[in-house]
Amino acid sequence: MYADNTLTPKEAARLCALGTLAAETSLSYSALAASVRHFLDRVQGPSLDVLGSSLELLKYEGLVETKDAGDNPVLSITLAGQRELIVLLTAQLRPGATDLNKLIVALKFRFLHILDANEQCSQIDIMLETIETELARLLDLRIHHDGDSGYLVAWLDREIEDLSVRADWLRDFDNA
Repeated sequence: MYADNTLTPKEAARLCALGTLAAETSLSYSALAASVRHFLDRVQGPSLDVLGSSLELLKYEGLVETKDAGDNPVLSITLAGQRELIVLLTAQLRPGATDLNKLIVALKFRFLHILDANEQCSQIDIMLETIETELARLLDLRIHHDGDSGYLVAWLDREIEDLSVRADWLRDFDNA
């Protein structure tokens, strides 16, 4: 993790792999690799930073175990893997609208049901706080450039609207 308790790209891939195994109980090595790659590619786009982490490392660290040997072993998550999954799933979000943040938010929603109700609310609060911080930053930028010519203010208005809608959606989701 980064010093601010946020996930690195490789940890996002670990979260995806461990969460997938926790949700599916067990998968073959190739099915897990394909599932992780598919999800990461569709949310963020292909990235060597994220896809470079190996499932073999998860086995070596004792986070997953092999049930069947052979060319395509079946993997399942261990108790240590479940603990690591919770740590990864409850990590903070970095401020800013980055592709990595988008991936981590998607992963949090994909596996949010694994957490207890209080931790689910905490995660929604973290996501809402991140959006509100971004919104405040853009509102300040918009005020500063209000009289500028060009299209920056129009773009900022659209970004601000998108973030406001996302914040409202999260509040409604949290109250559901």
